[in-house]
Amino acid sequence: MKAVNPATGELIREYPDHDDARVEEILARAEAAFASWRKVPFAERARLMTRVADLLRDRAADYGRLMTAEVGKPIAASEAEVDKCAWACDFYAEHAEQFLAQETVATDATRSGVRYDPIGPVLAVMPWNFPFWQLFRFAAPALMAGNVGLLKHASNVPGCALAIEEVFRDAGFPEGTMTTLLISSEKAKRLIAHPVIRAVTLTGSEKAGMEVAAEAGRNLKKTVLELGGSDPFIVLDDLDPAEAGRQATKARVINSGQSCIAAKRFIVEEAVADRFEEEFVRAMEGLKVGDPTDRGNEVGPMAREDLLAALDDQVRRTVAAGAQLRTGGHRLEAQGWYYAPTVLTGVEPGMAAFDEETFGPVAAVIRARDADHAVELANRSTFGLGASVWTGDPARGEALAAEIQSGNVFVNGIVKSDPRLPFGGVKRSGYGRELSAVGIREFVNIKTVWVK
Repeated sequence: MKAVNPATGELIREYPDHDDARVEEILARAEAAFASWRKVPFAERARLMTRVADLLRDRAADYGRLMTAEVGKPIAASEAEVDKCAWACDFYAEHAEQFLAQETVATDATRSGVRYDPIGPVLAVMPWNFPFWQLFRFAAPALMAGNVGLLKHASNVPGCALAIEEVFRDAGFPEGTMTTLLISSEKAKRLIAHPVIRAVTLTGSEKAGMEVAAEAGRNLKKTVLELGGSDPFIVLDDLDPAEAGRQATKARVINSGQSCIAAKRFIVEEAVADRFEEEFVRAMEGLKVGDPTDRGNEVGPMAREDLLAALDDQVRRTVAAGAQLRTGGHRLEAQGWYYAPTVLTGVEPGMAAFDEETFGPVAAVIRARDADHAVELANRSTFGLGASVWTGDPARGEALAAEIQSGNVFVNGIVKSDPRLPFGGVKRSGYGRELSAVGIREFVNIKTVWVK
């Protein structure tokens, strides 16, 4: 595996893949670790998880630099990501025992109820765009529940993958509790059938999700999938369009636009569309793009050159279909994989920027006749991960939220994940939930116990 700096195109380091013998050794160690870890009291699990949180905060600068080097994330965002991981660790250290407490149910038995027992080693197939957060939002609840984790990370972030294993080890977690596998995606897919693996969680592309789900189905393994998104950002005519344009810019360029829950389709009521477009274009043109280690820059490079080429192709196809290019629409003349912040207007269903997930700093503006038409357009997508409604009347926004087909709907706020709330999608954005009490129960045996 290779780590390449997307800001320069230069090789950082090569890492040898784990061969079959090494993989079997890691799996055997995970199986042995589970046998003992599942019996460790919650208080001890919490002590170790709190220690992970402390180490993450202590090492935020180092891990932030590592993330920025491997994926091009602006440095402040990388450091904030590490801090968010620490928050998740603290949250589950405090609440896991409560979330998994045995429940008593009155029946014809002397005693009956429900237990929440761990299921075993879980394979986590994770993406590059949030290389720490995506793993920790799985690992903190899963390990607190008594499971153990095996991480197959994206091939372009091997340094991050090994750093994650390191922080659990340094915190005192038993050997084999959280281990990184340096293997190809194809080998990971085959690994699902291995008897040690009891379940799989994947965050990634629609295609990867279908492949993992198919393999898991053949082997009757539980899965949780968080896949792509083409999140609508609905602007109603009772909100200041200038403010909406500024918020839209922030929502679009989260992680340089490379986020499943970054807003992508900006659906605006006709009455305020002209003013919104003017402000939006102005704000996107004003973004500072460049070296992600420079704290003054707001947008960094694309993570890989092939991703940049795919994004540019989507823009070109959308313009060829009749949309207007208002700004951007080209690769920047700079070392590294930078794409100009781009706004497309006149976008309609059937165009690439409407129908497909655009993973980069490209925004599609769609006009709606009224609020009902805006919701209709929002739902005309195969995806259903996140959505936001922007309005001067929060009650009106909340009423519309009930009609939007999405796992997460935010009214007057940018979509984000929060350990206190469940997170996941519907339709082709996947199934299952992470985070909150709901998320920690995804990888447990919900066991009925009846005694007379």
